[in-house]
Amino acid sequence: MLSKFFLDRPVFAWVIALVIMLVGGLAIYNLPVSQYPPIAPPSIYIQASYPGASAETVENSVTQIIEQKMTGLDQMIYLSATSDSAGGARLELTFAPGTDPDLAWAKVQNKLQLAMASLPDVVQSQGITVGKATRNYLIIVGLISEDGSMDGYDLRDYAQSNLEKVLARVPGVGEVENFGSQYAMRLWMNPDRLTDYRLTIEDVLAALKAYNVEVSAGQFGGAPAVNGQRLNASIIVQSMLKTPEQFATVPVRVNPDGSIVRIKDVGRVELGTDAYDIEAFHNGRPSAGMAIRQAAGANALETADRVKAKMAEMSRYFPPGMKVVYPYDTTPFIKVAIGEVVKTLFEAILLVFLVMWLFMGNFRATLIPTIAVPVVLLGTFAVLEFFGFSINMLTMFAMVLAIGLLVDDAIVVVENVERIMSEEGLSPKEATRKSMEQITSALIGIGVVLAAVFAPMAFFGGSTGVIYRQFSVTIISSMLLSVVVA
Repeated sequence: MLSKFFLDRPVFAWVIALVIMLVGGLAIYNLPVSQYPPIAPPSIYIQASYPGASAETVENSVTQIIEQKMTGLDQMIYLSATSDSAGGARLELTFAPGTDPDLAWAKVQNKLQLAMASLPDVVQSQGITVGKATRNYLIIVGLISEDGSMDGYDLRDYAQSNLEKVLARVPGVGEVENFGSQYAMRLWMNPDRLTDYRLTIEDVLAALKAYNVEVSAGQFGGAPAVNGQRLNASIIVQSMLKTPEQFATVPVRVNPDGSIVRIKDVGRVELGTDAYDIEAFHNGRPSAGMAIRQAAGANALETADRVKAKMAEMSRYFPPGMKVVYPYDTTPFIKVAIGEVVKTLFEAILLVFLVMWLFMGNFRATLIPTIAVPVVLLGTFAVLEFFGFSINMLTMFAMVLAIGLLVDDAIVVVENVERIMSEEGLSPKEATRKSMEQITSALIGIGVVLAAVFAPMAFFGGSTGVIYRQFSVTIISSMLLSVVVA
């Protein structure tokens, strides 16, 4: 029997207990922390942009085409899609609980390639984003100008140009949604002037494509080099246009008499923003906003801390007057909720100790079962990491309930040993040996019965199963570990 094995090797028993505590302690640092387990099934999003298109155009030429290619995906439950007047299309594909998000992402990518050839060229050139993230926002990062030197367009351009990609690379971040867009050169055409000059929008676009390019005309001193040559240089005959004045002077047509019709003759050019449909404000002041969604299975608290640390690092390079604000942050509530449960956990340990001391009347006999509590609880954390669970309200609640149950096995052992010592006068070691022969099967029975009570909850399906599975596994693992420790 195992009890005899450990009675003859007490040091080995202590080593096993210490190893259980060590593994559990390391697991605490690796386990993700969240308020609740990931109840929502994994979802993959597809995001595309069709600048200048209406919601109906986006729906017909982008959204529906992608939807049609997404049929037949394994374990996909449902698909939702939206098309907005800003030219944006977003599809969210929800898969069955338990589906590997990485595998689902790869399948969606493969299906999307089948639709790429049917999408408008401008949509393909803009790029299509496919990612995996939770549906709810973890934190919203905002930028404001305290001295008013920057307007909303300036702030939103800075956020998208300098911060969005940086935050997207922070570990634990699944998606960064920017409320706004970056600078864009806006050309406002006058239909009457276009008619006067017998021009169309296509003529203007063709002129821009011809002149707003960067052309390399070769090199001075290119290979093969002549004797004595020490230098070569690239020849650039034309570069990308940068200012409204440069765009305004682009020739649209050269007339037979030598006169030139330029863009400024048929419209006006100004530096604006890519889309005017979204504006963000913070306490009435113009601002930029970036919503962070955490990646599936990421630690919410660590992810938010990393985002704030990265913003603090980037703030050293901000223009004068720019400041970071966090108008929406879910992590304080998570910290308070988990903190309250941890507080309850220690209160439960104290109450169990006091109750045992009251009824056993012996401090030493009370201390022995109490030692089993941290060993079993830390071992339970190791089991949670093995199953891929997280530290959340349900797993911690299960531990609070388990404290009162896991000491039962140790109490039974101590009480029976003391009874044999007092009745038969045996030494502690011999009394323990005889006691274990009597109650080992009872201890195993206690663990099996309790496991049988909570085990069925682990097999519930759907979101209900996700909730109760973590609760069930936590209690069962603590019960079985308590039998081993006892």
